[in-house]
Amino acid sequence: FCKGRIVRVPKSPLIRVLGTEVVIPCSVSDYDGPSEQNFDWEFSRETDFVRIVSTWDSTFTSEEYQKRVGRGDIKLRRSSNDAVELVIRNIQPADQGRYKCSTPSTDATVQGNYDAEVQVKVISDGLSVSGSKARSSVSLKLSEGDSFKLRCSAVTTSPEHTHLHVTWQIKSGLVWRDILSLTHEGKFQPGPGYEERYRNGDIRLDTGVNDTYWLSVSQLSSVDGGAYRCLVSEWVRGADSSWQKIQEKSVEIANVAIQRTDVVISTSNVSVTERDSLDLTCNITTDRSGIFQAEVTWYFSVSPDDTLSDAQVLLSMDHDSLVSDSTLISLSHVDRSSYRLLVRDVAVEDSGYYFCQAAVWVPLHNGSWQKVVERTSAPVNVVVTALEPDYEVFLNASKTPKFSDDPTELNCMITNAQDTEANIRFTVSWYYRQHLLSDDVVTEELLATMDADWTLLLGDRSRERTQNGEIIFFKKAVDIFSLRIQWTSESDRGDYFCVISAWSKHRNNSWVKSKDVISPFVSIFWATQDYTLTVEAVKLKPFFVAGHTFEMTCKVSSKNIKTPRYSVLITAEKPLTDQSNPNGTTRIISLNQDSVVRLEDWTDQTRVDGVVLEKVQENEFRYRMYQTQISDAGLYRCVVTAWSPGGGGMWREAVNGLSNPIQIDFQTSGPVFNVSVHSDNPTIYQGELADLLCVVTTEGMALEPDDMSFDVSWFAVRSFALDREPILLASLDRRGIVTQSRRNGSSDLSLERISPLEFRLRVHGCEDHDFGNHYCVVTPWVRSATGVWQQEPDIKAKPIFLSVKMDVLNAFKYPLLIGIGLATVIGLLSCLIGYCSSRWCCKKEVQETRRERRRLMSMEMD
Repeated sequence: FCKGRIVRVPKSPLIRVLGTEVVIPCSVSDYDGPSEQNFDWEFSRETDFVRIVSTWDSTFTSEEYQKRVGRGDIKLRRSSNDAVELVIRNIQPADQGRYKCSTPSTDATVQGNYDAEVQVKVISDGLSVSGSKARSSVSLKLSEGDSFKLRCSAVTTSPEHTHLHVTWQIKSGLVWRDILSLTHEGKFQPGPGYEERYRNGDIRLDTGVNDTYWLSVSQLSSVDGGAYRCLVSEWVRGADSSWQKIQEKSVEIANVAIQRTDVVISTSNVSVTERDSLDLTCNITTDRSGIFQAEVTWYFSVSPDDTLSDAQVLLSMDHDSLVSDSTLISLSHVDRSSYRLLVRDVAVEDSGYYFCQAAVWVPLHNGSWQKVVERTSAPVNVVVTALEPDYEVFLNASKTPKFSDDPTELNCMITNAQDTEANIRFTVSWYYRQHLLSDDVVTEELLATMDADWTLLLGDRSRERTQNGEIIFFKKAVDIFSLRIQWTSESDRGDYFCVISAWSKHRNNSWVKSKDVISPFVSIFWATQDYTLTVEAVKLKPFFVAGHTFEMTCKVSSKNIKTPRYSVLITAEKPLTDQSNPNGTTRIISLNQDSVVRLEDWTDQTRVDGVVLEKVQENEFRYRMYQTQISDAGLYRCVVTAWSPGGGGMWREAVNGLSNPIQIDFQTSGPVFNVSVHSDNPTIYQGELADLLCVVTTEGMALEPDDMSFDVSWFAVRSFALDREPILLASLDRRGIVTQSRRNGSSDLSLERISPLEFRLRVHGCEDHDFGNHYCVVTPWVRSATGVWQQEPDIKAKPIFLSVKMDVLNAFKYPLLIGIGLATVIGLLSCLIGYCSSRWCCKKEVQETRRERRRLMSMEMD
C-alpha cells in the first residue's frame, strides 16, 4: 500500500572478463517531479566511495577518474528519461569492487530508496579460439554439388563456471550471416535461411576431441561461396539465474569459391519460316573434372514468365541417355556437354519460348548416382513466320443514297488471289469513319467482324439496327462480302472500308490469322438542306378576368422536312413568388405526333379537366384553360418538335421550335387581407385552457361574408426562437371540415369558427410540451362576379408565444394533506397499540412483605 522512489541495478555479482567493455544499467521508477531524472555513479573497493561520473554535474568526477572520463573510457549513456548505462571500456582488475547508482531527490516527500549498489567481479581472459594449424585461412575451390568440412578449436580456462556458444558464419558482401550455432545451453540453432538444409542434413555441426567444432556442408550451391569464420562467445549465469555474455572472439577459417554450373542455349532469338525445321542446342558449362552424367529436359511456353509447372514438356533425356518418344521432335547428345533439339515441319503455333533444364549426376562409392546440381536456361524466343497468301481487296458501292432513307449497298471483293491453298479461309471486318470538315482526328468504329468460323460479331454502333433488320451483312459469293443499309440516315454519312483477313489451318485443326488487307475508302454522302421550323402563338381573347377561359393557338410552319408531323408541349413560366415551382417553368400538357394527349406536371386534382390541347389543323394547335385562377398568371409558350418518317415505319426527330410567349395577367382591385393572432392570457398553468384567436381583417373593396371563405391552419414551433420546423396542430378548410394532427400528450385541441373573420384554437388541459410560438396560416377564397371561387395567396400571421407554468400549491396540496392524514392515523394507531400492550399483555404483579408503620425502623432496612 506504500509508494516510493525505487532505484534498480542488476543483482550482484556481475562477472566480467579483463579487457572487455562493461555496461551497468541503472533505472528509477515511482518518482515525482520532472520526467527526466539525473544519476550519480560512485565506486568503492573497500569502504569509502569515490565519485566517478554524473549526468548533471560536470565537476562531480574525482581526480583519479578525470583522465579516463575525459578520454571516453568511462562514460554515461542515457537510454531513457528514467534510465542510464555506465560504460567502462577495457576493464582492469582495479575496477573490481562495488558501484553505487544514486538519484537526487525531486519528490515532495522522502520515501523509497535513492541509491542501489552492484558488485563487479573481474576475471582473467581464459578463452582461446583457433582454426587450422596454418596461420592464414584456407582457400577452397569447389563445384556446385560438392561437399567440404571446416574445423574450429575453442577452449576456456576461466576460473568461473562458464559455457561456450559456438557459431559458424559466412560473409557474403560486407555482412556476416549465421549458418549454424551450438548455444551455451547445448542446443543447435540454424541461421535464417538455413533451416531447411539443416533439417535435410546438408549442414551439420559436430564436436570432436580437444574442444574442436566441425562444420560440414554438402550439396553446395552458389550462395555457399564466401569467407567462413568461427565466432565463440563465453557466457556465465548471473545472480538472477539469467545467462550473460561476458566476451566474444572469432577467427576466419577458410575462403570458399564455388564454380557455377550454367545451362545456356547457343542462340538467343530464332526466326523460322513455316514448314521448316527448328534446331536448338543446350550447352552445359562446368569445370567438373570427374565422372558425371547430365539429365536434359526441353520445355515450351507461350510466355517468358511461365514457370516449369505451366510450361509444356517437349522431350527429355535422363542420365542414362534414355530419350522419351516423339514423332516430330528429336533430341541427340552432340558431345559431353551439348544436347541438340530438332523440331521438324514447324507451324505458326510453334512460336513461343523454348528453354532447357539440365541436372548433373555424379557416381557414389556404392555405385549409385546422385543429383548434385540442377539449372534452367534463359528462354529463347522462336518466331515462326507463316506463309502468307497473296491477294488484294477492292471496295465499291453498288447502291448509293440520293436522299435520306434511301438504301446503301457496299461490296468488299477479293481480287488477284495467289498461293491460296485449301487450308486458307477468308473473313471480313466492316468499319465506319465520320466525316469532319476540320482537321480533327476521328477513330474508326467497328460495325461488324467475322471470326475464323464465320460467326458475325456486331459493334456497338450497328448492334441495335442490325437486330432490327435495318443493317444486313451477307456474303454474295466466295470472294464477295456485302453490307446493306436499308434506310440510310444523316448519321450514316461518312467513309466506309473493309478488312479481309486470311486464316491458316494448323496441325491441331485450329485456325490462326495470318494476314490482314485493308480496302480503299468509299465515301457515302449527299447534299442536304438544314431543317427550319417556325412556331407562332396567338391569344384569341385580348382581355379576360379570373374565372374565364384562356385560349391560345400555335401555328407551325417548316421547310426541308419531308411529310412532317408535330408534337406540341405547353409550358408556363410562373413568377418567382410561386413556391410550388421554384424552377420557374412548368410542363402542363403535351400532344405527341400520333395525337395522344398527356398531362405533364398539372397536379391540381380539382381541375383535372381544366386544360385541353387539341389539333385544329395539320399545322395548327389550340390550348384552352377553363376557370382560370389568380395562380395561373405567367407566360405560356408552345414547344413544337417536328418528326419525319424513318426506316421501318419509325418516326425520327428532325428539329425543335419554341413559340413567342403569351402572358396571363390579372389586373384586379379586390380586397387586401391581413391576419393576426391574439390571446387574452398567453401565460397559463398546467391543466388550464388556452384560447388563441386568428383574426382576419380586410382592406380596400368590401365584400359580402358569403363571397369570402378561408382555409385556416394552426402551427406551433416548440422553441423560444423560431429555429425549428413548425408542427401542424389543426386545420379548418373553407367547407368547415376540421383536421387534427396526431398528438402524443393528454392535452386536446379544438378549432372553430366564431365569426366570419375570427377562428379560435383551444388547447384543453395544457401540458409542458404545449409551449412555444403559435401562428396561423390563412388561404382566402373570393367569389368573382361570375360565381367562380378564386384562391388568393397564403397569409401567415405573426407568431405569439404560449408559456405553460406549473401551479406549485395545487401540485403539492393533495400530497401534503394525504401525508398529514396518514401520519396522524399511524400515530394514533401506535398509541393505541402501546396502551393495549401495557394494559393487558405486559402487566406483572409484585408481591411485597407488609411492614408496620413505625417511626423507628429496623437496622436491616437502613
